[in-house]
Amino acid sequence: MSQIDEIKSRIDIVDLVGETVKLRRTGKNYSGLCPFHHEKTPSFIVSPDRQTWRCFGQCNEGGDVFKFVMKKEGWDFKEALNFLADRAGVKLESFKPQPPEEKEAHERLRSLLDEAVLFFRHYLSTPAGKHALDYIREKRNLTEATLETWGLGYAPAGWDVALKYFREKGYTDQDLFEAGLVTQRESGGLVDRFHNRLMFPIRDENGKMTGFGARILDPNDFPKFMNSPETPLFSKSKLLFGLDRARKPIRTANQAVIVEGYLDVIAVHQAGFENVVSPMGTALTEDQLRLLKRFTRRIVLALDPDAAGRQAVLRGLEAARQSLDRSDELGFDARGLLRHEARLQADLRVASMPDDLDPDEIVQRDPEQWKSLIENARPIVIHVMEALGSGRDLEDAKVKSEIVSQVLPIIEDLPNPIERDTYRQRLARFLKVDERSVTGATARSARTRRTRPQAEAPVQKTAPAEVKPARTASQRIEGHILSVLLRRPDLLYRLDRALQESSLSRMAPEDFGYTDHQVLFRLVRQSLEQDAHDADQYLRENIPAALEALVEDLLARGGELDPLDDRLLDDLFRSVVKIRRNALTEEISQLHFLQQEAQQSGDLRVESYKEMVQQYSLHIRNLDQAHIKQNGRRKEG
Repeated sequence: MSQIDEIKSRIDIVDLVGETVKLRRTGKNYSGLCPFHHEKTPSFIVSPDRQTWRCFGQCNEGGDVFKFVMKKEGWDFKEALNFLADRAGVKLESFKPQPPEEKEAHERLRSLLDEAVLFFRHYLSTPAGKHALDYIREKRNLTEATLETWGLGYAPAGWDVALKYFREKGYTDQDLFEAGLVTQRESGGLVDRFHNRLMFPIRDENGKMTGFGARILDPNDFPKFMNSPETPLFSKSKLLFGLDRARKPIRTANQAVIVEGYLDVIAVHQAGFENVVSPMGTALTEDQLRLLKRFTRRIVLALDPDAAGRQAVLRGLEAARQSLDRSDELGFDARGLLRHEARLQADLRVASMPDDLDPDEIVQRDPEQWKSLIENARPIVIHVMEALGSGRDLEDAKVKSEIVSQVLPIIEDLPNPIERDTYRQRLARFLKVDERSVTGATARSARTRRTRPQAEAPVQKTAPAEVKPARTASQRIEGHILSVLLRRPDLLYRLDRALQESSLSRMAPEDFGYTDHQVLFRLVRQSLEQDAHDADQYLRENIPAALEALVEDLLARGGELDPLDDRLLDDLFRSVVKIRRNALTEEISQLHFLQQEAQQSGDLRVESYKEMVQQYSLHIRNLDQAHIKQNGRRKEG
């Protein structure tokens, strides 16, 4: 992942803009008063999906996080990059391209994992896998369609079945070891890592294979769940099982639900609730929450009864990670999660499962009950309060004192003073004590901290997440255009002529919605307008160091170019039409909202917004006609 992508993955545009602009949620977007010109009613829209902003008023411009900072501070791209990198905790380093042999090795490992999915799928349908198939059909009530969708399989009981099979397919022992499919005996030699287990393919948020999860079928085996080891493709603390299938439902529902196990995820999806993911038995990490936050700020933890019980609610975050990574229990650490919630400006809630049932058992018993449990999920502090009081004598003064001593530190961790005050009142009512006694306990706790300071444990710094942000359709198309022009800058002049022949304007940096793409396009244009060097040489010598990784990624994703220039030109033409059309469609959607707001408030700009919608709609029709004409020319040629 490039440094630019890493910065984008760590900085949410809603948070960044929200420090300057008072934003309010309006459908899938946010609106507010433009910070760059004076106005009384909102004309400024922020899109969390696209990670862009747009002013429909006097400014009439927009962009991404980089463009916002550049416009706000009057900086150039390099200055904005340094500022945002520092904010995101990303160290800007000289780019070192991934060696071709390493890239080829990663692709080979991914191909091996794809074949392993088919291998395990095959064994599920054999007599050897019948007990596994019976288990998931009869005990877990999963349908054939579900098994196919999720790619469930069975690892045969032998110790070298997979090893022999993939050796015969031409894979080396090193390939199998690096993919996490085999392990080394203490006495020497390799054996299958997974045997006599139900197999779950684990994919990243883009649907690419990274590794496997495995569940025992023999109750005497240990451990109950096993994941692939850390590999070049698999890092369980940065992955969420099911996110590739849950991304769109999470956006649609504007809510993500976290459950504990693979089968919980699959069963809840099968029941029609598809906004569900799992951290695969590890302690829930901030990297995983940051990944989810790209799709929603509303996150519900629907934990198994044993994982969300009283014994887990006050466990320390670092201790949880150390202990829970060696167990099957999901880490639920109230103070750690509240710190995450504050830093990420998310809304974290907890839904407790009743009757000692797991999520998959609840949706099978009563899907409507599952829906109700998620809708009624409670804030973390309330959950902790009630979990500590469950089954205890709340009339006992010592029990009350103990609960206050455990809950108050969590409340005092909250950054918002109104939330702190509200929860103190709620705690006092819950325990049926005078609120002043709770407030007094808070003051005594503060005095104790001042008069008897304790040495704090050193903060364990974790490596930055290497979570690759999901690309929007526009980002992918923009990247495709650049991947062609960076290799064939000479095509830009022909593209400009083709656009003008269709009564469209020639390509401009403003066609790109992302600042890094705009910088690269300007460089392509400059390479043609200068005459001191060949355009290719100029590009090689002038690409900014911070964008070298992005260029490498664009070229790698671009694949082989079509050898025929006319076909390349047609492809570029269609791509330009697509990004312009996508941008206009998005802006019309935003204008419709502003128009409705203006009508409700009596704002005189309502007519102006109507005219802009009409103009943009006309532009879209012109684009569609140009596309039709271009197709006609291609057929004639």
